[in-house]
Amino acid sequence: MRVPLSWLREFTPLEAPPREIADALDQLGLEVEAVEEPGRDVAGVVVGRIVDVVPHPDADRIRLADVDFGDGTLRVVCGAPNIHPGMVAPFAPVGARLPGGLRIEKRRIRGVVSEGMLCSARELGLGDDHSGILALAPDAPLGADVREVLGLDDVVFDLSITPNRPDAMGVVGVARELAAYFGLPLEVSAPEPGEFVDEIDGTRVVVEAPDRCPRFVAMVARVTMGESPEWMQRRLRLAGMRPISNVVDVTNYVMLERCRPLHAFDLGRLAGRGVVVRLARDGEQMETLDGVVRTLTADDLLVCDADSVPQGIAGVMGGAGAEVGPATTEVLLESAYFEPSGIARTAKRLGLRSEASARFERGVDPNGTASGAQRAMDLLREVAAAQVDRRAIDEYPRPVGRPRIQVRTARVNALLGTDLSADDVRALLAPLGIAHESTGDTFTVLAPTFRPDLEREIDVVEEVARRVGLQHIPRTVPSNPEKIGGLTPAQRDRRTVVDVLVGAGHDEAYTLPLLAPADLERAGLPLDGVIEVENPLRAEESLLRPRLAPGLLRAVATNAAHGTPDVALFEIGTVFAPPAAGAVLPTEATHVAAVRSGVVRRSPHEPDRDASVHDLVAVLEAVAQELRLADWRLEAGPAPGLHPARAARVLVDGAEAGVVGEVDRDVVRALDLPVPVHLLELRLDALLGAARVARRAAPVSRFPASAVDLAFVVPEGVAAGDVQRTIRAAAGPALESVRLFDVFRSEALGAGRVSLAFSLRFRAADRTLTDEEVGALRGAVIDAVVAAHGAELRG
Repeated sequence: MRVPLSWLREFTPLEAPPREIADALDQLGLEVEAVEEPGRDVAGVVVGRIVDVVPHPDADRIRLADVDFGDGTLRVVCGAPNIHPGMVAPFAPVGARLPGGLRIEKRRIRGVVSEGMLCSARELGLGDDHSGILALAPDAPLGADVREVLGLDDVVFDLSITPNRPDAMGVVGVARELAAYFGLPLEVSAPEPGEFVDEIDGTRVVVEAPDRCPRFVAMVARVTMGESPEWMQRRLRLAGMRPISNVVDVTNYVMLERCRPLHAFDLGRLAGRGVVVRLARDGEQMETLDGVVRTLTADDLLVCDADSVPQGIAGVMGGAGAEVGPATTEVLLESAYFEPSGIARTAKRLGLRSEASARFERGVDPNGTASGAQRAMDLLREVAAAQVDRRAIDEYPRPVGRPRIQVRTARVNALLGTDLSADDVRALLAPLGIAHESTGDTFTVLAPTFRPDLEREIDVVEEVARRVGLQHIPRTVPSNPEKIGGLTPAQRDRRTVVDVLVGAGHDEAYTLPLLAPADLERAGLPLDGVIEVENPLRAEESLLRPRLAPGLLRAVATNAAHGTPDVALFEIGTVFAPPAAGAVLPTEATHVAAVRSGVVRRSPHEPDRDASVHDLVAVLEAVAQELRLADWRLEAGPAPGLHPARAARVLVDGAEAGVVGEVDRDVVRALDLPVPVHLLELRLDALLGAARVARRAAPVSRFPASAVDLAFVVPEGVAAGDVQRTIRAAAGPALESVRLFDVFRSEALGAGRVSLAFSLRFRAADRTLTDEEVGALRGAVIDAVVAAHGAELRG
């Protein structure tokens, strides 16, 4: 949003230096990206009139122009197509200076000497228009400094307006903020039509989609087409818009001034001299003002003539059918309020973001619609000799009221760390158009409808903070004597899981929550039930991840491609599933995943070894121990993306909580991973919500332990974890620990059988266990395993 200082001064008497005004805008949250002085780099450029235009003797596309600049006549060589005798234009004689450090010199062009240059808008720093020479008002005094004629001695603030502040996309809105900041009066006229009627001389308005067009105001005027006056063209150029004609310039002027987008239709070209506002039909087409034929959907809103022929895409761009032109004598002026999200969807789908749509999609003032139309009519009377019908058609079935918000002075002070009274708060809000309808320390304010961002008490508190000035609010340390800060149990447990993984040598990774369909396929995961994003940042990454595994495996592949195949990573992140019954949003869950690949680097005194699935099982055991899980176990079985014979499900409290195993060889090949790669992925909520072993302190036994090693030959399908649980149950409290230390397969054991070797450690708290006691415990364990699992004790 480009805002000329001279335009601001029309509404409030700003006398502060431009730098101070820019600082004030920054403090108010209206970020100043640049402060421009268009005339600073222009010197010596004057007003000239083209006396004669003749062809160049040695070129087809350039001509010779004789220019009278008040102190004689000079000949220049010019290639612009729009020059003609009698045209008044900026003339830069020899010695003049233009933006970019360009100094005009006498030059010979195709054998003819050029004594200067006629200037376009871009050459004067007035925008990007370089299509022709800039035309000045015919009555501009010859020889006058062009900076004075074009207002180049003005200052322009280039503002970055946040989406929640549509009011600041108009000069009046910016002036209101500055008037409040500097304590100055704000004078803004708000003319209204003389009378509201159902029709104007046969012209009617029908709104068939009131939810998408809550208000539509139409006014009619007879006009004389032509150029707008120089003062209006100058302001439009400084604000970054190209003057077109007096009628079109007026609609753009009011939009820039009051954040009130308007559109003028040639009433003589509107069938039935009326307007119908309706939703488009799927596949319906229309040609917009830029000459492009647009294909529409049933979600697009149209402004049509009385025969329902589209004449404009509502809030985005008008159509070519009823465009005003030199032959226009009567116009119908549209001033409407369109539902913001619908305009945003249409503009984005069509790739057609206009100045009007940028304002409509943020939310313009529904109650400023009629006054905006009347402001345009007053300007048309001034610049287009308009004969204005004071009547207006106003389709406004459900008027929008001012939101009422309760404000507590104590809450304002608590949030800001200030000591304001209720009167102070009300006085700070009043210059912003925020009125109040009650008094006391708790009172009700009425938010203006040009501020759709004001919905809750906290929004009003923010306005108080802006008015006080964040730089003037002292820093304080919040105090809450009723509560001492600390972590919740879930937060502590989550940190415990992280500590275990870090302690096991894993580095934390952060991967993107968006995946490509190919990422899931390469990771061996199904595409069923995956959430697809409607507007992904990258078209190829259109799915919300259902698992953490694809991102971590891709990280392993990236490390391997850069010469680091031996990695151990983990991640805690959100995964997504289809919405639950009756819900709208996807179901979110937190997972923890770990991956290890390549070689495990050990100390200088131990040999390196290949990573094993037992590394991740050990991590799982450590997590279960630190969280004191009461019931967890592994159950062998296939899992997506893992080797069918080297994978297991993790069961917690009898329900599946994750998987662990070796990554399938097809996945390894698809991702070009190092061999081997092992993966563990768990539902963190299942871990944190599981039953726990009570935390209790026990004295450390001073007596020695007795170690016993037992090897059992069991059928191939028997899980080592099940055998381990049988051992614990049979040994009772005397068993201090049990650990699987060897898995052995051999034809000598028999087909489909495997040897599992366990190390048992017995200890009593009050005595040294005798050989007889240890032998009895050993026998009980052997009998239990043989009975439960069909095992044989291996000698």
